[in-house]
Amino acid sequence: MPAQAYAGKECVCQYRKPVCDQTCVRDMLDTPFYIACLKLTGRRCLVVGGGEVGLEKVEGLLACSGEVTLIAPEAVPELERLAEEGSIRWEQREYGGREDLEGKFMVIAATDDTEVNIRIFDEAEERAMLVNVVDVPPLCNFILPAIVRSGPLAIAISTAGASPALAKRMKAEIADHYGEDHARLAVILNETRGWAKSTLPTYQDRKVFFEGIVNGDPDPLVLIREDREPELFALIENAKREAEASLAA
Repeated sequence: MPAQAYAGKECVCQYRKPVCDQTCVRDMLDTPFYIACLKLTGRRCLVVGGGEVGLEKVEGLLACSGEVTLIAPEAVPELERLAEEGSIRWEQREYGGREDLEGKFMVIAATDDTEVNIRIFDEAEERAMLVNVVDVPPLCNFILPAIVRSGPLAIAISTAGASPALAKRMKAEIADHYGEDHARLAVILNETRGWAKSTLPTYQDRKVFFEGIVNGDPDPLVLIREDREPELFALIENAKREAEASLAA
């Protein structure tokens, strides 16, 4: 299993120091990360490493409809089953180098071999690819936050690698507050986006319209929780009429 660097441990990053002195992670908390949501449908993604960590990363990519190739001499039974059923492509061998990155959108390294991890990072960087070496922040050009998912709703929690344990706790707390009700509201509002784009001429008009519904009275989330969705749809239709009347005035 990949190991995160800490002072006194054998170096696992590209600095190749005899003993880790935290040089590589000292600026992590000062690094501004550009937060984005990637569309992986149909994208070819590579995972190197067939252990439990590799399984976690493969499952995350499959959940987002990525086309996953696994490279590993051996794999845990769950990964073997995914390969047998055709959900992933498993190349049962060691990482071979640059040719393995050909045509791939991203690569995640989940091996316990420092030299292999460094090689994957360097060769991916040469290609300007997305690359993440699990638990080794300096060998990543993107990080994977903890995610709370419910339908189309996705909430990411990141501590910039400072404390995965804290991110896990925050994930649990957020999941208790934001879930199916919010996801359902997102779906309902999405059904109105076409009307808004074709009717309301400016971004500001559309912003005012949707914020008026989301933050209005009655609270749309309360209507969903109390099984009063017909009232919510009526509220939206009334908001449409008011917006159209305002434009015509």
